[in-house]
Amino acid sequence: MNKHRLSYVLLFIVLGSSTGAFLGLGIFTFHYAKGSSYFTNDPQACVNCHIMQDNFDSWQMSSHRLTSTCNGCHTPSDFIGKYKTKAIHGIRHSWGFTTGYFEEPLRIKQDSLDVVEANCRQCHGAIFHATDPLASPSSSRTCTSCHRDVGHMR
Repeated sequence: MNKHRLSYVLLFIVLGSSTGAFLGLGIFTFHYAKGSSYFTNDPQACVNCHIMQDNFDSWQMSSHRLTSTCNGCHTPSDFIGKYKTKAIHGIRHSWGFTTGYFEEPLRIKQDSLDVVEANCRQCHGAIFHATDPLASPSSSRTCTSCHRDVGHMR
C-alpha cells in the first residue's frame, strides 16, 4: 500500500470515527434530555428542566391552565413560527443550562414577550379593543404591564 493511500485510509477512519462519535453523542443527549417531548404541546415537557418547575406550578394554579398550554402563550400559533421559536428557545436554554450562563430568576426576553403579547391580543382581542379602542398593536401599553401575574401566579 502506498504512503498516500494509507494517509487517506487513516484520514477516513479518523473522520468516520469522529463523525460517528459526534452523532452518537448527539442522539444520546437528545434521548437523555427527552428531546422528542419538545415537539408536543404537553406542558410537562417544560419541566424537563427543573428550573422551570416554579413556572409550571404557578401556571397550574392560574386560570390559564384550563384554556392554554405553555405553547399557547409562549409560541406563535402558526406551524413555522411555533417550531422556529421552540428551536431558538431550545438552543438558548440548552446553552444556558449546560454552561451555567443564565440569570436567576429567569426573566423573559423581549422577543418572547412580544410573542406572549401577540397571543394575549389574539385570544383577548375583543376585550382589549372594548376597553381601549384607541390603542393599537404598536401601542406601548402591553397586556403584561397590568396583568403581569395572569399566566403564572406568583
